[in-house]
Order: sequence, then structure tokens, then C-alpha cells
Amino acid sequence: MKEYEEMKGSILSGGKGTRLRPFTHTQAKQLLPLANKPILFYAIESLLEAGIREIGIVVGDVRAEIQAAVGNGTRWGQDVHITYIHQEAPFGLAHAVKIAQSFLSRKRFVMFLGDNLISESLAPLVQEFAGSNYPYQCSILLAQVSNPSQFGVAELEEMPLLIGRNEERSSQFRVRRLVEKPSVPLSNLALVGVYFFDHSIFEAIDAIQPSYRGELEITDAIQWLIDHGYDVHAHLLQGYWIDTGNIETILAANRKVLETSTPMIDSSASVSPDSMLYDKVIIQAGAHVQNSIIRGPAIVGERSIIHNVYVGPFTSIYHDVLVETSEVECSIILEHSRNTNMQGRIQESIIGRHAEVSMSPVHLYGYKLIVGDYDRVGIPVL
Repeated sequence: MKEYEEMKGSILSGGKGTRLRPFTHTQAKQLLPLANKPILFYAIESLLEAGIREIGIVVGDVRAEIQAAVGNGTRWGQDVHITYIHQEAPFGLAHAVKIAQSFLSRKRFVMFLGDNLISESLAPLVQEFAGSNYPYQCSILLAQVSNPSQFGVAELEEMPLLIGRNEERSSQFRVRRLVEKPSVPLSNLALVGVYFFDHSIFEAIDAIQPSYRGELEITDAIQWLIDHGYDVHAHLLQGYWIDTGNIETILAANRKVLETSTPMIDSSASVSPDSMLYDKVIIQAGAHVQNSIIRGPAIVGERSIIHNVYVGPFTSIYHDVLVETSEVECSIILEHSRNTNMQGRIQESIIGRHAEVSMSPVHLYGYKLIVGDYDRVGIPVL
């Protein structure tokens, strides 16, 4: 893989994650795991796969937590360097870019929202944008959405008639207009949260005013570029994109990652002869599986204990978890939680860190749970 030393990466990781409470009361939303790996790591690895080795992460109040999890970058290689840039308050995406100006200098760069998950490789786009003959000052990624009023939306100079056709999706388009969360959308093409900029973006940010939300909007900055004669290009995303901003999309993203997983049983893990594993199942280091059925795609984290359990597809069990005499499917169970002696199946749920879920004597049935960190929930006996 050729490296593009002239380009840097900027990952925005300063949001408070209000739509993911109660989990984000005690944990940065970018550290919630998908298939037992923090969401933020997927953004970092997407940039690294594209050849970028210098990354600045813009962080807010959770700087210490994110820095402890990510480190200085050497976990991904000795040539990887990560710098942390503190944003004192969430004043908008354009503000986050502005405060990173000294890190980014005058180099072209990729800005990646740290809670986004995309399946498409950025390598061809980085190679193109880093080229000396590239004619655009800005390039944005777009994806079709069913609810465009919830996103920044783009209008293109030549709107593709058949977005679903491969030849249309790979075409190049010039952007005419951007609007942030329009009540009457210009199109169904939403900004994905991956942007390519040169140094002209700083001139644009200096020229715009805060929006009605009191924030410097990146859409306003890009629109300023368009209005002042700069060329802004759009790439229509060919793979999936998930904005992991709420519980439902976290579970959807977890499914997508697990679907592409490779089955593996770590040599230090143990799976008893009376257990059965089907399809794509990952058992990580030190985990113990006894008298259980696991139907993949699913993952069991380090040192977790699975005893007398049915684990259904699209389930991620993080490290140091106990699940005993229970059934769980299409769910995420976070670290150090205990889930024991359940009747009925936990499904489409997220169980928080250090949470305890067990039976209680009240007679009800049917469960769909969102359990916050350190909570204790008694489930009724059927």
C-alpha cells in the first residue's frame, strides 16, 4: 500500500452521545463496541487502510478515556502517529476542523466522523484527492437515505436519474448546494460524514457565522466554497453507511460487522465437547464455553464464561461477561455484566457494563431491554 504523506486524517470524537444514554453517561459513545471493537477503531483503521499515518483526534470532555483506549497509535504500527486536539465545547463540525488547523497545516486531509461506519475503502479516493492534478478543493461522500430531513443533504448539478445503477453510482458529480437537515429536502443524498479538504476550508470557516443552533456548520463552510467559485465534488457511496447515533443503529452496525467476520477460536479459549458452534463464531482469548449452542455470526469476548446458554446470530458478548442458563440473540452485552437464570430470550437489546440481569418472581413475559451501566434488572418468572 502506497502511503500519501501529503495527506493527514482528522477524526471528530467530541460529541456527548445524548441519543445513546444511559450508556454515554459513563462511557464515550465512540468506544461502544461493534463485534467487540470500539466504533472509533473502525474509523482509525479506515484511514490507515487508505495509507494515512498521521491522525488528529478531536476530543471533548472524554479525552482521557479515549486517549487511554487508543494510545499514541503504535498499536497499529510504529509509523502511526495520533495527536489529540481538545474541543472545549461542541461548537460544531466546522469549529472542530478550525481548532485542528495547526495540526493539519496546509496539507490536504480527510475528516471522518468517529461514530460513522462505512464499508467502502477510502484508498482510491485518498489516492485521487492526494494527486497533484486533482481539480477539486473539496470532496464529499454521499449516500441515499429514506429520511433526508435528518441529515445534511446535497443537490448536484447533474442529479443522477438511476442512483442504483453501478455506472451511475461510480460517476463523478459537482455539488451545487448543501442544506443542513432541511424541512423540504433537495434530494435523498445525505452527507456521510467523510470529507476531503484542502487548506481553503479554513478560509471558508473564518467567513461563516454560527447557525441557529449556535454551531459552525460544516455544510455552511462547504456551501461558502461553492458560492465563492471553489469546486466541490461528490462521490456516491457504493457500500453501506451507518451513523451509529442511537440504539437501533448500533445494533444494525453490529450486525453488519459480524456478517463479514471470520470464524476463529483462540488457542487459550475452551469449548466443551457438549457445546455446538454453527456458522461464523469467534471465541476470544481465555473465554470458556460449556454446554451451550452458539449460532453465528457471533462473538464471545476475552475471559467471558458462557454456560448452559443459547447464543443466537448477531450477538456480541464483550470481555469478562458471565452468561448462564439464558438465551440471547441480536444483542450486545458489554463488559463485566452478569446475565443468569433467564426464562425467555433477550433479543435486540444492549446490556451495559457491570449490569446484572436475572429472574424475579413477577409474572410477565417478553423482553426487550436497554440496560444502563451498573444497573440491576430483575426479569419476571414466566
